[in-house]
Amino acid sequence: MKDKLLRVGTTYIPVTNVELSSKWYVDKLGAELSYIDKDKAIINLASQSFFLVAANENQSANFFDCNGVERFSLTFEVDGLEALELLNKDFKENEISVGEIEDRGHTGRNFVFYDLDGNKFDVWSELSPTFKKKFM
Repeated sequence: MKDKLLRVGTTYIPVTNVELSSKWYVDKLGAELSYIDKDKAIINLASQSFFLVAANENQSANFFDCNGVERFSLTFEVDGLEALELLNKDFKENEISVGEIEDRGHTGRNFVFYDLDGNKFDVWSELSPTFKKKFM
């Protein structure tokens, strides 16, 4: 196969209120709003586009693994443990629903946070070496 998938361009996130959610992502996470209508908003965050799509209540991007544990479908990266700790503190100060920093038995540390609709996201202290090399 000659052609390869080169990057993830867009992630779709279900939300119950597009306007309220887009404001939350902009105000709380520093996303950039590039488009909004009644059914969707397009935000740019962490070098990617996200579509916040109007969905029915109790929808989320989360899933349950084979052991019944609710999982996130997306992990954000930061550059190091200090950056992770500062972000965790900032999220708490900005009243984002956020978990404690965890040691999951692999390189780096993580914590989870939730948006207004309960979409669960992960943050990892290990920035991809490829991203570092290309963009930093």
